Amino acid sequence: MVKVSLAEGIGTFILVFFGVGSAVLMGPHIGHLGIALAFGLSIVAAAYGLGAISGAHLNPAVSLGALVAGKLNARGFVLYVVSQLVGAAVGALVVWLIASGRADYDVATNGLGQNGWGAGYGDGYTPVAAFVFETVATFLFVLVILGATHASAPVGFAGLAIGLTLAGIHLVGISVTGVSVNPARSFGPALFAGGQALSQLWLFFLAPALGAVLAGLLYRAELTRADARP
Repeated sequence: MVKVSLAEGIGTFILVFFGVGSAVLMGPHIGHLGIALAFGLSIVAAAYGLGAISGAHLNPAVSLGALVAGKLNARGFVLYVVSQLVGAAVGALVVWLIASGRADYDVATNGLGQNGWGAGYGDGYTPVAAFVFETVATFLFVLVILGATHASAPVGFAGLAIGLTLAGIHLVGISVTGVSVNPARSFGPALFAGGQALSQLWLFFLAPALGAVLAGLLYRAELTRADARP
């Protein structure tokens, strides 16, 4: 279990370092497309590098979906989530330390790639819009993950399919919430950004959890699960 925990922690670190790091350190230079690709590529890297050990969930919502779908037990779920939260926090800390090396950087002013909504964030979407986006996007993300990792899915392409899906989700929603679909990804930056990021963190736990449960229930009911190969 130590190897699994380490794999989930390092994998989530990769996600935050690539994704949040691209937004904080290179955002003005690469734009939304570049940030979306960074998040997607981080999943591809972690999936192929660490997926054989833990499945590379890297996301409490994904682990919750796997639990509801019957692909993970309760003890494993707790281990995965704790490892993911720690990995995300360490990843955000490293990004903050690097960003702090820029003379004009201030976390209170410039932020740390945290998720949010409302006036002063992105395009100022309402909390209802943010909740709907995060729920639907997480539902679709977990749905793809459960399908791509099924025994009947094409072998060797799961990491690519999942990474491209996450990149696509970012292209839709960066201006809405910054895109979470992952409570750990939101948790890490919020720890250091504080203030509004922490006060709005509830949505980035609740909405992804709802989307993940819906995806897991459909999979468990075999409505979105492929038939086993003969």
